[in-house]
Amino acid sequence: MKKIITIIIICLLSQITFAHNAHNSQFIAKEWNIAKQNKTVVGSFLMYKNGNVFIEDANGNICNFPLTSLTNDDQNDVLNKYQAIEKLNTQNNNAIAPASEKTYDYKYLIVFLFIVIISFGIYRFTNKKQLQLVTPLLIISASVTLFGFTKGLMKTTTDPLFVNSAFAPFKPEVNTRYDANYFYVESLGLPTHLMMATITGWQQQYPIPQCYVGTNAWSIPLNPVKATTPVPVNQQHFLRGAVAVAANGIAIFNPYTNTGVDAFLDGQLDNFGGHCGRADDYHYHTAPLFLDSKTTDIIPIAFALDGYAVYGALEPDGTAMKTLDANHGHDGSNGVYHYHGTTTAPYMIGNMVGKVTEDSTLQIIPQASAKGVRPAGTPLKGAVITSCIPNGNGNGYKLTYTLAGVTDSVIYSWTPAGNYTFNYYVSNVLTTTNYKGAAICSVPNNNTNAHEISWNKNDFSIYPNPSKEILYLQLENNTPASQVKEIAIYSLNGTKVYAANQFEKTIDLKDFPAGIYFIKIQFSNNQTTKKIIVQ
Repeated sequence: MKKIITIIIICLLSQITFAHNAHNSQFIAKEWNIAKQNKTVVGSFLMYKNGNVFIEDANGNICNFPLTSLTNDDQNDVLNKYQAIEKLNTQNNNAIAPASEKTYDYKYLIVFLFIVIISFGIYRFTNKKQLQLVTPLLIISASVTLFGFTKGLMKTTTDPLFVNSAFAPFKPEVNTRYDANYFYVESLGLPTHLMMATITGWQQQYPIPQCYVGTNAWSIPLNPVKATTPVPVNQQHFLRGAVAVAANGIAIFNPYTNTGVDAFLDGQLDNFGGHCGRADDYHYHTAPLFLDSKTTDIIPIAFALDGYAVYGALEPDGTAMKTLDANHGHDGSNGVYHYHGTTTAPYMIGNMVGKVTEDSTLQIIPQASAKGVRPAGTPLKGAVITSCIPNGNGNGYKLTYTLAGVTDSVIYSWTPAGNYTFNYYVSNVLTTTNYKGAAICSVPNNNTNAHEISWNKNDFSIYPNPSKEILYLQLENNTPASQVKEIAIYSLNGTKVYAANQFEKTIDLKDFPAGIYFIKIQFSNNQTTKKIIVQ
């Protein structure tokens, strides 16, 4: 009996020996100087990740900001601390993990097998009377031991900085923020590209701003979980509201409308795959593949409301799109699922892979809502929209259409207070209607907890990307080479692997290990960062 008790004590001690300890490191304060904002943050260095420095204050609050916003001395301090931590870390941190982080604790398996063997031995060689006393102790010790490894068994959490990288090129029209559960996308629901042209199945709806901000922002889960049975995106599910959010802040709906028809095949969509709903809310019904051309980076073009990313024709590593499954996606090289957009049905999502909640109105919740200012329009058979041009004040549009060989138009605008005026010109006869809506919102510019990188694509271009040997650089907008103060290339962990104090037209990449890097050019008055892939 004494031997059995001893074994159980050993089992309990294994929990102390192997299980992860809580964070109880000593708080070491330091003043961090943010040069660009001329302010100081007092706190302890927590980590450096994806170009952002995370600082924890004495109260446990965490803030972050770009490494490049710090003074040179503080930047060096961060990189030194980071490299010191990397040396102590026995794991391989050079692997690319853009979407999620999965960690498995090998010690969990060791202890689990240990408990199984000990339990078998006890039950094999212990009589029934002793088992009555031993069993409760064994159960308690096993539970305590295994509980210590619960967090280490499998932890899948989407990196919000990765999600933000998709939306960053489209700021300030889009704002992002996040908490422990959701990544929030704020916008006015109006893209910078032209809208509505070539629509034939027109419902007489007109794009107006929507207030997708604050509590009405789009919500992307940061802890996606695969559903046991993926729910199809079809004529029976998700017929109301969005199923995804494009990187430019525009909602993406089911390819089928609430009447059950394919919006694209029915002629209801413009050149970009979008149109307006009953609340005059502009949204897409197909994958916004054109967004790939807006950046030089292989980043998602959208995120589904189940938390999984949507890519275009290329995989995240720059290779050609692999075979798609029935859900219109597949697991990536890091084991995390993602979708792909295509030009044919189902266009983007065949089945919702992640767990979602569909309410009685057939929409995913939580869901941002659009608010109209006038009664919904009705179909205008035979009409073809030829253009929808914004006015010079940025507060309205002129929509032109043809019907039976006659060209008519609607000129409408709004005031900051939410007063809308619609001027309808039909056969040269003017009819004016006024509507009162809510005050026009503005997109916040709050990036205190989002990845901030200068994504100005106009300063210079790089090609080819991905590249194997030589990377070519070209300055844009007649920028003189004398404006270039430094060219630097950084690895994913922030290490500077190349530097030049003047403009170089080519960079030799032959000795660079394959992977993802960032190239930053420091100009006289600004800096620009782009992502490059070395194959």
